[in-house]
Amino acid sequence: MAGKRAWLWGGVLGLSIAVSVLISLRIGPAGLETADVWRAVWGRLTGAGGVPDWEVAVVWDLRLPRVGMALLVGASLAVAGAAYQGVLRNPLADPFILGVSSGAALAAVAGMLFGGRAGLYGVWGIPLLAFAGGLAGLAAVLRLGGMAGGMRNETLLLAGVVVQSFLGAVLTVLMLASAERLPGVMMWLMGSLANRDPALAAGVLPCFLVSLALLVAWARELNVMTLGEDQAAYLGVDVGKRKWKILVAASLAASASVAVSGIIGFVGLVVPHIVRLLAGPDHRILLPLSALAGGLFLLWADNAARAAVPGQEIPIGAVTAFLGAPFFAYLLRRSGRTR
Repeated sequence: MAGKRAWLWGGVLGLSIAVSVLISLRIGPAGLETADVWRAVWGRLTGAGGVPDWEVAVVWDLRLPRVGMALLVGASLAVAGAAYQGVLRNPLADPFILGVSSGAALAAVAGMLFGGRAGLYGVWGIPLLAFAGGLAGLAAVLRLGGMAGGMRNETLLLAGVVVQSFLGAVLTVLMLASAERLPGVMMWLMGSLANRDPALAAGVLPCFLVSLALLVAWARELNVMTLGEDQAAYLGVDVGKRKWKILVAASLAASASVAVSGIIGFVGLVVPHIVRLLAGPDHRILLPLSALAGGLFLLWADNAARAAVPGQEIPIGAVTAFLGAPFFAYLLRRSGRTR
């Protein structure tokens, strides 16, 4: 039954993504229709003549890379959130709350300001710097909270606020040291997929694939760990080692996504909960479906960011916060009532 439900929702999400990609390629000031999009795609793939060069450039060089980046970043954040919530047995865990996004952003901004986006580091440099910063932020939150599993919601939130505040202060000092790039960095920090270098996907995509493969391979143990560490140890799981491996693998995906999109909150919080309601808590199913649903969620958030205000683009992080903050408040209130 669970397998049939997984295939059903996988098909629904896959079809939804295909339709959403086509719609997303139409959204923008150029005003392309569906026929124009198909013509541009066909012209680039086949070399057929009669297709305006500007249509091909808009679809292939501007919109398609952005759509692909939205799907990749959304999938990364959702998978990381599902893993964090499972291994920490905390419904409020996500890359933003756990300090992973802030730590990754701090390291990525330092690399951008003082090392260049490419040049010194190459396409792997910024994602790897973000990964190191994300792990440092996660370790600080868990250390401050006093434990890595079963952390109370209040403790998790307070530790996250403290670490994010400190990292935010350091980040402010870094940006002031390079005031000429301040507007661009500020827009990036609020979450944006605008003007992202497609070459950065060469560093982000492998990080996501490695993270997803490892987490799916450990999904059975992750299922057992959600029952509690004592039960997992009784069933033969090396809880200490496996827990940190899962946290590191999830942080790899989350940190790499921050390297290209800035801080986008609530995707890793909202999406896994919705998928869990639809397809159940089995992480063998939850993780792949969260990847699909996360990509779909962020794709439409990006569409809203581009289309909400005519002639102006708002940060995608503002859109996800507008959608995710009420959901976060609901989870916090519900967890308070269940104690």
